[in-house]
Amino acid sequence: MFTDAGVSGKTLAGSPGLAASLQLLDNGEANCLAVAKLDRLSRSLLDLAGLMARAQRDGWNLIALDLGIDLSTPAGEFMAAVMALAAQWERRIIGQRTKDALAVRRSQGIRLGRPRVIHRDLRAQIVTARDQGQSFRAIADSLNAQRIPTVHGGIRWYPAPVRSVVLADQQG
Repeated sequence: MFTDAGVSGKTLAGSPGLAASLQLLDNGEANCLAVAKLDRLSRSLLDLAGLMARAQRDGWNLIALDLGIDLSTPAGEFMAAVMALAAQWERRIIGQRTKDALAVRRSQGIRLGRPRVIHRDLRAQIVTARDQGQSFRAIADSLNAQRIPTVHGGIRWYPAPVRSVVLADQQG
């Protein structure tokens, strides 16, 4: 028995428990993959279809306990496909709603994400370099050469965060 606690069903990738289970099936050490909830296995219709085809091709069964579906039967296969399609739709709708809500918040002038805390001396150094005509890349390279940590404690500066510091300074 394997679990992938905290792993999204968005895709089959990145699920160590599933990978271990599939290895047992490939080695002939198991003949059935039983999952507690089909939508936790995958919310991608393509991923699920591929897994179902693999099960059929390799001679093992896939059972979704939450739905009481045995995918070795035509009715089970149909129900699994319908449920996978519904899960994929739900994932896409949630993503769209989130995107729309964030756009509304941005239009209201609300700053999203974690707050950027940058020391005023570092901000001044970046803004001065830009005012002197240096490119964002040149400023990032200079900060890296000086081994100055990034705003969030990273070790490498890139042009985009340098640009963000300059734009934030221009916005006040």
